[in-house]
Amino acid sequence: MFPERFQPVLFAFIMSGFMAFLMSGILTFINLGWFDGYFAAWIKAYLYAHACAFPLVFIFAPLSRALSFRLTRRNPVS
Repeated sequence: MFPERFQPVLFAFIMSGFMAFLMSGILTFINLGWFDGYFAAWIKAYLYAHACAFPLVFIFAPLSRALSFRLTRRNPVS
């Protein structure tokens, strides 16, 4: 287990990993189609994507959270 102070970093790493994995697979298929070596190309694209996505999620998650709170409001109890 990690100390609680690492939660934002772990969240960014895990979320960016999921997103990069799925997006790189989908975009590799869209751009290149199905071919021999598809999975190797997907994994290569994933490694580049995750390297970019991790710092971006780490930076933009707090901004996204703050913006989503501003765009929503709590309904008063009637």
